[in-house]
Amino acid sequence: MLDPLYRRFPSVLMARRNLTRTKMRSLLASLGIVIGVIAIASLGMFGVALQYSFTQNLGDLGNQVTVSPNRDAGVTSLSERDIREIQRVAGPGVTVSPVKQGIEPVAYDRKQNTSEFIYGLERPSEVYNASEGRVPEPFRSGALVGTTIAEEHDLHPGSTIAVNGTTVRVRAVLESGDAFSRLNPDSRLILPPSYFHERGYAQVYVTARTGTQANETASAIRGALNDREQRVTVNELGSLVDTIEQQFQIINTVLVGIASISLLVAGISILNVMLMSTVERREEIGVLRAVGYQKRDVLKVMLTEATLLGIVGGLVGVVLSLGAGLAINHYTVGDAMAVFRLANAWYLLAAFGFAVVTSIVSGLYPAWKAASEEPVEALRG
Repeated sequence: MLDPLYRRFPSVLMARRNLTRTKMRSLLASLGIVIGVIAIASLGMFGVALQYSFTQNLGDLGNQVTVSPNRDAGVTSLSERDIREIQRVAGPGVTVSPVKQGIEPVAYDRKQNTSEFIYGLERPSEVYNASEGRVPEPFRSGALVGTTIAEEHDLHPGSTIAVNGTTVRVRAVLESGDAFSRLNPDSRLILPPSYFHERGYAQVYVTARTGTQANETASAIRGALNDREQRVTVNELGSLVDTIEQQFQIINTVLVGIASISLLVAGISILNVMLMSTVERREEIGVLRAVGYQKRDVLKVMLTEATLLGIVGGLVGVVLSLGAGLAINHYTVGDAMAVFRLANAWYLLAAFGFAVVTSIVSGLYPAWKAASEEPVEALRG
């Protein structure tokens, strides 16, 4: 008596039986699929982890806008009026930090003078935090030094330095900032703006809450200050972040494309398995045709075999890829659970889908060849 399940899914059960009859050959074909899925998913997740790690290191870089005088138009500094206009269009929630700068002779611990860039900020507490000491508010005297300068010259709050012959006391050592940020204080010596004789400002740093707000602020500043002539240049660092992310996406695509070659090799392996199966089972196929099996029935059985190889290999590959993803994220970003991000799920699904499609395509020709056998010719062997 036929099994009810066999009656319901005859092609699936017959395909399963055929595959188990040649276990080693089927295992090797599935192994090729497994390797291909692992290669695609793992390289994709590796690219996502690198992009995530790099984005984390950029910090709030995408929220920053830098406004500078357009020297090509003869503008050498930004005036108080320019600063007020920038503050007006920036609106609430946006930090506007006018900066003065110059080169002055600086002596550390009564050593020989060296020429150093010095910066002047009126409200440094809005931009920086202190790792030692306290950033004064308002900032009217003393100096703030970055960690690189402090470590190089062994400076701490209370230490003294000489700037252009004037002795100033270190009020605080600033925390390290984002390496790519123009606001990074690591190698900076910051003094009150009153120290500078120039009335104008060299630059204005604008920090918004989000990248979108930063882009909107940059557009507003251009509209307000460059209405009649290009007086200022506005650099949106968010565009740099977007460019970097686009480059990472290109790298990810190339990596996945390279990994896809392994799945194509696996497809050739499945093609070989199915062709060998067709040759070996020629008489069996002839019997099936003789007892009433139609071409489409034989075609269905052969394609089901190829599909089962792809599904089994794809599932095993996805499971192993998750393990590889846990290790990749643990060593790359220090958080193994980051493997469960949406981008990684897309790569796992894409690898699995590609594996199944490759298997089906590889089984098309052998299935067509088997279904096209004439019963009489097949029975003759």
